[in-house]
Amino acid sequence: MSETEGGRVLVEGYDTLLLDLDGVVYLGSRAVPGAPEALVEAEKRGARLAYVTNNASRTPAAIATHLRELGAPARPEDVVTSAQAAARLIAERFGAGAEVLVVGGTGLRMAVRDRGLRPVSTAWDEPVAVVQGIAPGISYGLLAEGTLAVRQGAMFVASNGDSTMPTGRGELPGNGAMVRVIAAATGVEPVYAGKPAPPLHRESMLRTGAVRPLVVGDRLDTDIEGATNAGVDSLLVLTGVAAARDLLTVGPRHRPTYVAEDLSALHEEYPALRRGWRARWEDGHLHLDGEGAWIEGLRTACETAWAVAGEGRLDADAVQPALDRLT
Repeated sequence: MSETEGGRVLVEGYDTLLLDLDGVVYLGSRAVPGAPEALVEAEKRGARLAYVTNNASRTPAAIATHLRELGAPARPEDVVTSAQAAARLIAERFGAGAEVLVVGGTGLRMAVRDRGLRPVSTAWDEPVAVVQGIAPGISYGLLAEGTLAVRQGAMFVASNGDSTMPTGRGELPGNGAMVRVIAAATGVEPVYAGKPAPPLHRESMLRTGAVRPLVVGDRLDTDIEGATNAGVDSLLVLTGVAAARDLLTVGPRHRPTYVAEDLSALHEEYPALRRGWRARWEDGHLHLDGEGAWIEGLRTACETAWAVAGEGRLDADAVQPALDRLT
């Protein structure tokens, strides 16, 4: 968030929006308020929409159907999943026809098959790789087969490493928590395909042909770090996992280019110079003075906090005075 006079409508600076889903567009079965309308408007303005998700449990067609039911414009080809990225990673290493033990749901199994690989369910098939993604009802038996196959030398690939996933009921265990079963039982760490690792971003770029993409997410440790790793701009929305305290205490690799309350910010000017708020570092603490929109105060506080922290990060106690002013 560099300091320049004036501003511009945010979405107009980019040709493609690489949008996370959980916590950005929807929470479980419900849309984030205003998100579908913001995406319809973004498409009208000429932006390509690509829904990029670490969740490997559902197929692109099922995800697109869900999005349309919520009012968001989406086709199956607009959805890019970590399952697709994982399947490409394995196919490029072992070639078409290779057998892969799938520890996951329909979305992961279909992505493996669509890439020309052969999904199997038992270590007796001597698969070249085990790929794991989140899915309701993953059984002990399937985790055991994955463990046996990895012990036999199969490559271990995880669709993503998210420890939690946001839902309408709160944060639930994510794939990153589930892969610890096989990792702990074998001593083998998986290769991750999803954000923030490069394979999913690469998959997104190959499928969309984006030249000036904007990554939009709600998680600092996946969406924003993934954008940093890829060298592209990012927008952090506060409708999912990340909160104000997380932003003020975050390290360099997790600092977004833009911060907004929700997707409506895509159609607003994003002024770098914020009137009405002033942040100052005094006696080892971050202070915030002024009045105006809450989000503008947070942006102002972030700029000062990140400047003070440099390549490090501030602790929670140091930013508490600024947080107190924002609440």
